[in-house]
Amino acid sequence: MLAPQIDPVAVHLGPLAIHWYGLMYVLGFAAVWWLTRWQLQENGLWQHRITPQQYENLFSALILGVIIGGRLAYVLFYNFDYYWHHPLHIFYVWQGGMSFHGGLVGPIVAGWWYCRRHGLPFLALADRFFIVAPLGLAAGRMGNFINGELWGRVSDVPWAMIFPAAGDGLPRHPSQLYELGLEGIALFLLLWFTRRCNWRPGAHVSLFLVGYALARIVCEQFRQPDAQLGFLFGPVTMGALLSSVMLIVGGIGLYRTTRDRS
Repeated sequence: MLAPQIDPVAVHLGPLAIHWYGLMYVLGFAAVWWLTRWQLQENGLWQHRITPQQYENLFSALILGVIIGGRLAYVLFYNFDYYWHHPLHIFYVWQGGMSFHGGLVGPIVAGWWYCRRHGLPFLALADRFFIVAPLGLAAGRMGNFINGELWGRVSDVPWAMIFPAAGDGLPRHPSQLYELGLEGIALFLLLWFTRRCNWRPGAHVSLFLVGYALARIVCEQFRQPDAQLGFLFGPVTMGALLSSVMLIVGGIGLYRTTRDRS
């Protein structure tokens, strides 16, 4: 089965081309912005602990953290040799090349810095953001599918798809959709329906780390490794390795924040 051939450009406005991938990012950011604000109002944090202006500034800092962190991690972990010899290309973000794990660390650092500077409750706010962050991930994975990139390994399952960009005409797992379902929709539902649990601040951040890590490790078994890296050792990919570290950190945090308060 041939993967759907969708024009990556959603709209042409004269010389300006608006890509579906960019629209997916905008949609993801918008969903996170709106649902996080709704949670803050639901929990009484809105206005009481954070003002609308502080929220807007914090959200801008988080977006900047996603971009900078995602790019730097890709450079360091996924294609260091290339960027070592072409350092100016680090700034060519429009050519692609972002790492989720860096895009996670970046906003955590940016959010911590902003909250500390303005006296805001970092962990309480982080929990609200991380509860809805999977919706942003789901939108990004849909963008990957539309672009026909980050395809899966060769397979003979009935739903396998041929991705022309792979260049070999072989049917492959639509791993972008696996990630959309597990890292996006399933993880969001888990976090959303536990949002009222009486846990310590930071618990939902930890639950996100554990849930995402497990989902990503599973999906990495079907996803084609990055061409410039391949397998690091045995069946282990870079994505699985970084997610394993994430799983350990999240597991420790989840134990500390959900154990009996007494």
